[in-house]
Amino acid sequence: MRLRKPKLRLQTTITLLVCIVVVMALFVTEILITNRISQETKKSQAEKATDIARIVAQSPLVITGLQNKKNEKNIQTYANGIKQSTHVEFIVVMDMYGIRKSHPNPTLLGLHFVGGDEGPVLKGKEHISTAKGTLGLSLRSFVPVFDENNKQIGAVAVGISLEKVNQAIEQSRKIILIGVGVGILVGVLGALILARKIKNILFGLEPSEMAKLLEERSAMLQSTKEGILAVDQSGITTLVNNEGIRLLLKAGIYGSFIGKKVDNYLPNSKLAAVLATGESQFDQEQEVNHITILTNRVPVIVNGKIVGAIATFREKTEIKELAEQLTGVKLYAEALRTQAHEFMNKLHVISGLIHMKEYQRVSSYITKVVDHQKSEVEFVVSRFKDPVLAGFILGKLSFARENGCEMIIDGEGYLPEPLQQEVTHEVVTILGNLIDNALDAVADRPLKKVTLRFDYFDEILVLEVHDTGPGMDEEVKNSVCVKGYSTKGENRGIGLFLVQRSLETLKGQLEIHSQKGKGTTFIVTIPYTSKQ
Repeated sequence: MRLRKPKLRLQTTITLLVCIVVVMALFVTEILITNRISQETKKSQAEKATDIARIVAQSPLVITGLQNKKNEKNIQTYANGIKQSTHVEFIVVMDMYGIRKSHPNPTLLGLHFVGGDEGPVLKGKEHISTAKGTLGLSLRSFVPVFDENNKQIGAVAVGISLEKVNQAIEQSRKIILIGVGVGILVGVLGALILARKIKNILFGLEPSEMAKLLEERSAMLQSTKEGILAVDQSGITTLVNNEGIRLLLKAGIYGSFIGKKVDNYLPNSKLAAVLATGESQFDQEQEVNHITILTNRVPVIVNGKIVGAIATFREKTEIKELAEQLTGVKLYAEALRTQAHEFMNKLHVISGLIHMKEYQRVSSYITKVVDHQKSEVEFVVSRFKDPVLAGFILGKLSFARENGCEMIIDGEGYLPEPLQQEVTHEVVTILGNLIDNALDAVADRPLKKVTLRFDYFDEILVLEVHDTGPGMDEEVKNSVCVKGYSTKGENRGIGLFLVQRSLETLKGQLEIHSQKGKGTTFIVTIPYTSKQ
């Protein structure tokens, strides 16, 4: 089984990479500089030897000594004096036959020059060579000696020990190596500091973790049902998700949004105020051309500094639809609660009769309840074929009885199940609010009666809810469907508003007939396609 190679962490990778780059750069630099210094050192030593050789070759003592044997001894004295003052290895003056006239070792005077590299200088040419003589391997500079008639009469050889040259090069190389070592140490420390700095900037995340977070972030942003728009501290758009683009296009705002100033295409975004104050804004209504959205705006704060802002928004009508659906669910739950409460009361009656040992009356009461319940259920189920709607009507009948009100179901034929299930939810919302209003209207009346009539023909459903309440005048009747308007106190006035919204969805109509003291009738007409 092959073992998976462990992945290096980002901090380790950066440290190693920077260290390798620094070491390689300094290593190449050391080679180049050392080679350059070696060449320059040898060149400077050769120039030094050549300068000394020229000085000796032009000395009158040397010229006179080579011309007259009587003065040969002066050459040795002069050459050794120059050697000591210049710290060269040797200064050898020779005649045209290569016979030494000076040498650091006096016993070698009069002998032929050793090395075999003196040939060119005896032919009048200056040159530099490396050869091994009696004093070892040395760098040699050869200069011819001419008399006053420009006739060559000898030559001068100045030698510098290559060991000393190499020592000078090695000394320079040691200094370079020390510098390289310091550079590597500084580079390693810098790499560690840089790696730690980058890790802190990236919140300690590895590249694979950042890639995963980016993918997850993108998936979340694009899958959410709310539009999301983000800007930087300058108000430049940095992100808009698919839902945000859809809503902007729906509002008639087209083009590319990324990289543009948000106020240029959405002047009333109010994100500039969030950037300036750092204060969040929640559940704000905002008009964007012809649509109304609900938006939340929050600043993006990093290390105590505002670096941007994010707005999340959704079309208000969609939220209203959700609220209406939740209202329908609430009505279902209320109906079930009412039935449970009614049966609990009946169970209490049965329990009391049993406790009093009125067994005959218990049997008679149970028979009566069962017969009534059976007949009521059979009646409702036979009239309303949609189980959800039938259960809802039964719940409202129980609720009416619990509140001491007589509720009558009237209608010819039956109402089939709708083709689309959403229609049931809207009908429940409409009937639920109308029946609740009717029950509220008769709560304080001597005659508490609510009548529900229905008529279904040619895919048109007509629903009537009539109550024996106090009725309404024209002013109240004209305002009753306005959101928040109510004659019952604060935090009311939502029911008929939701009825109106459901009718808009179903493309239906609402008529209100009311007279003071004679009750109110709500007539609803909606298209209704049967499932059959």
